[in-house]
Order: sequence, then C-alpha cells, then structure tokens
Amino acid sequence: MYRSHSCGELRPSDTNKEVTLSGWVQKTRDKGFMIWVDLRDRYGITQLMFDEERTSAKVIEKAKTLGREFVIQVKGTVIERESKNANIPTGDIEVLVSELTILNESIVPPFTIEDQTDGGEDIRMKYRYLDIRRNPVKNNLMFRHQVGMKIRNYLSQEGFIEVETPYLIKSTPEGARDFVVPSRMNEGQFYALPQSPQTFKQLLMVGGMDKYFQIVKCFRDEDLRADRQPEFTQIDCEMAFVEQEDILNIFEGLTRNLLSEIKGVEIGNFPRMTYDEAMRTYGNDKPDIRFDMKFGELNEVAQHKDFKVFNDAELVVGIAVPSGASYTRKEIDKLIDWVKRPQVGALGMVYAKCNNDGTYKSSVDKFYDQDDLAKWAEVTGAKPGDLICVLSGQSHKVRAQLSALRMELAERLGLRNPEEFAPLWVVDFPLLEWDEDTERYHAMHHPFTSPKPEDIALLDTNPGDVRANAYDLVLNGNEIGGGSIRIHDKETQALMFDHLGFTPEEAKAQFGFLMDAFQYGAPPHGGIAFGFDRLVAILGGQETIRDFIAFPKNNNGRDVMIDAPSNIDTEQLKELNIQLDL
Repeated sequence: MYRSHSCGELRPSDTNKEVTLSGWVQKTRDKGFMIWVDLRDRYGITQLMFDEERTSAKVIEKAKTLGREFVIQVKGTVIERESKNANIPTGDIEVLVSELTILNESIVPPFTIEDQTDGGEDIRMKYRYLDIRRNPVKNNLMFRHQVGMKIRNYLSQEGFIEVETPYLIKSTPEGARDFVVPSRMNEGQFYALPQSPQTFKQLLMVGGMDKYFQIVKCFRDEDLRADRQPEFTQIDCEMAFVEQEDILNIFEGLTRNLLSEIKGVEIGNFPRMTYDEAMRTYGNDKPDIRFDMKFGELNEVAQHKDFKVFNDAELVVGIAVPSGASYTRKEIDKLIDWVKRPQVGALGMVYAKCNNDGTYKSSVDKFYDQDDLAKWAEVTGAKPGDLICVLSGQSHKVRAQLSALRMELAERLGLRNPEEFAPLWVVDFPLLEWDEDTERYHAMHHPFTSPKPEDIALLDTNPGDVRANAYDLVLNGNEIGGGSIRIHDKETQALMFDHLGFTPEEAKAQFGFLMDAFQYGAPPHGGIAFGFDRLVAILGGQETIRDFIAFPKNNNGRDVMIDAPSNIDTEQLKELNIQLDL
C-alpha cells in the first residue's frame, strides 16, 4: 500500500495514528539534528519530521539526500505540531517519520513548483506536466471537471442522451479551414476533423433520438487568440419537436444552474436583445452589459455645423465615460493615441467634458456651442463629471472602433468585475452576410440555419435582410453559446444552398447524405453549442482559456512540450501517396 491517507487529509483527530503517505518533496529544511520535509500530492501538503532522537540514523541519512520533486513514501506517526501553520488545512499536525522509501529521484525542475512561480509562460508550456503540479493549474483542471459534471447531470436530468459522433468525417467548404487527414487505403482522398458535429446531430434527430448532447472535441485550422485553440471542447446539443423558445428555456436553465451551484449567484430571467439592437447600442453582437456606456448616435445634433469631419461621416456616435471629466489632457491624448492604433483603426477622437457646474468644454469648441454640447450629453446619457468620447466614419467601422474603446475604458475603470455575471440572449441574427472577397453571400452561422418563416420571400429580393432563426448566449461580453432552429425539409435546404452559390451538383456532393435523410421524415429540430473551454474560464473568473486546458497549444498552434506539429517520415508519406516539394 503506497498510502493510507492523502497529504491533505490528516487533522488533529488523527494524532497517534500510524500512517503511510506518498507524494512529491515540496521543500526541505535541515537543522542538523532535525529535518522537516513538506510532502505534496494533489490533495495538499503535510509536514514530515525526521528527529535524530526518535528517527533511525539510516532514515536520517536518507532524508538528507532528498531534493525538490523527489517522489517518496513515508511511514510514521501523526503528532501535534509545535509551530502550527494556519495557512494549510494540515497545519496543526505533522508526521514523525519512521520509514522512508525513495520511489523516484528528480533533477532540479526548471522553475519552482509554487503558486507564484519564477517560470515564464514559454518554459511552463514546455514542461506543462510540471506546471500541472502547481495549485493554480491543478485547481483550474479540477474546476473544469466540476463544471463538466454539473453539465452532464443537468442535461441527463432533462432527458438528454450523450452520443459520440465520428472524428473522421468529410471536408466541407463552409466555415473555418478544416484539418485534413489523408487516407492510406483510399489513395488521394482525405478525411477532415470536425469543426462541430453539426450534421451528425441533425441526423440523430432524424433517427429519433429526440434529445442529444455531447461534450466533444472540435477542430478549426484558423488564426489563434488567447481565447481560441486549434482544438477545443464544445457542449453540443440538439432537440427535436422544438421551437426557439424551448431551446432558450432549457439552456438558460443550464446556465442559471451552473451560476447558482458553482458560483452561488442567483439570476432571474435573462434579458433578450436583437442583433440589430446590440450593434446599434454596443457596436458588437456580444455586448458586456455589466456596465452602461451605451452608444448615442449624434448625426442629428452634430452634423448641422461647419465641422467637415462630422458632416462627411456616415455615422457620428459617442459614449459617456463615467467620471471621465477629471481626465487630464495628457490622459485624453493617450486615449486618442489608443484608438488610432492599427488594431483599432480610428483616425482620431473628439471629446467633450461635462463639468460639474453644468458647463461643457470640448475639443471642437470652435464649431459647437454650449447648447450643442448639451444635446450631445442628452443623447449619450452623460452626467456632470462625465467625459463624452465621439468617433465618426463609416458605420460598420466606427461601431467596431467605439466598441473596442468602450471595453478598454471599462477595463481601466474596473467595471468588468469577474465575480459579477450578466448573461443575455442575442436573437434575430442576419441569415446571410456579404463577403467582399468572394462577392457572394455566406451563411452567418452555417447553411443549415432556418430563416425566419416570414422572411423567406426576401431571399430572392433582399437576401441581406433575411433574419435567421438563430440565437447566441452572451456572458460578460463573451459568446459562450450559439445555435439555431434548423432547416428540416429538403426543399428549403436546397433553396438555401442555391442562395449560398452551390450548384445542385455541388450541394449533392457535399451534403447529399443530409438531403437524402430529410426525405425520410425529419422532425422540426434545433440546437445549440457552448464553448466549454470559454465557459469554464469565465466561471473561473478569467477569459483566457489556455489556463483551463491540460495541454494547450501556444499562439502559433504548436505544442512545444511534445514538439508538434512535426515532420513525417518519408516512408509514411509514401504510404499516403503524398509527395512534398522541398
């Protein structure tokens, strides 16, 4: 028996018990006549004591050879600790060691295995198996497990069945780039790794499974960010014989259950907002509503004077920054420089201070008087002491720029409290979006999303105005889930493919299996998929998903620990009938 107890388990009630512990050496303190060793495992730390008066000389000598991260087993007696440590649960006791076995030695690790380590991110990624021993990473992975169990329990209680779908599937042209896998037995042909189990879960509805879910790996060969990985985990769900309201109720319930049981936060019904309202009011389709700073459109009150910058703009829009009137000119200039960065792309920023005495001072006083600026304050909701920040230009660009500024200001003002949660549904997305490069419409979500029935006639006349039966769940400015009611009849699906530029032959080649299935009595159905990694990170008070993944990739999509991707042996390439031009 390697251990009778864990290193986080023993308490004063265990005094005088004979115990066996195993774990890693956290640190040692050698006083000559007495040695203390902190022994660590997943459950905590227990202090070991080697006393030359009560421990054999042989064991003492072996204890003197111990280094950091040695794996050891000890046997001994639980005794009361003289110098207690209130910072750890086992701080009232220690183990007087009688036997010591070194199970494995360790070289000195490249960084300290401490909560506040001296290792940078790159070195910790390379030695991720050591990083996992640290409490912050270990606790994140345990938290991830806890969230996963709550999700499985909730969905199971709601009648959902977990079904595994294939990882080797067919490549499709829509969405992000696929990761492709060559087939040795089918020369010149390739599988793709799934970007989502979309078509399979729809086929499960045709198969009568009624309520399906899966916590599943998905793969996208796309540019990476802090909240994006080439492989990620999705909570994938589908339901038959449902309308949008049914799905929103079920998964609002799931989110509310997670917030209640994991964070102790009780939230009532989630607010709902149309896509158009979100874009008009916040400049993006995943607004953070924990704070205000709503957009105020200023065209009517700013384009009547001789200020050419505003007069030539398609949109003039501003936000009120709480207590921003106290900003110095230097601080405001830094804000202007921030919005002019290439990542944001604004040409400049106009501002107006709302003084506490009811007067206004702006950067364009030459063109606008006090009455004009008072109207700016009314439109943006600015109060005395606030700062009005105004951007102008093409509508779609300026909304994105002001949205970025809004989030940056909220971060600086401490308005994005990670322990405060503000969910909402965004609904009525456009079904299609125009792509300037290909000069055709693409599905905003995917080609299986149902249009609003009342908008189908617009497909032939104004396809950009067709609304989708689609919805996103947003939490604290992050999209954590998205889905739609699906098309479930062959005729509508063929019409959708046609408007996406597929010829009948192309649609048949790519999705013929789904079209065929629809001929055998497909029920009305819809679903949703949550980004599990992102959801766990937000519930854990962070927005970077990498810290909640056991073995993540870096920003270049590389696993620096195992050095992947890597070159393939020439013989393997020959078997796959692949020839590289080097």
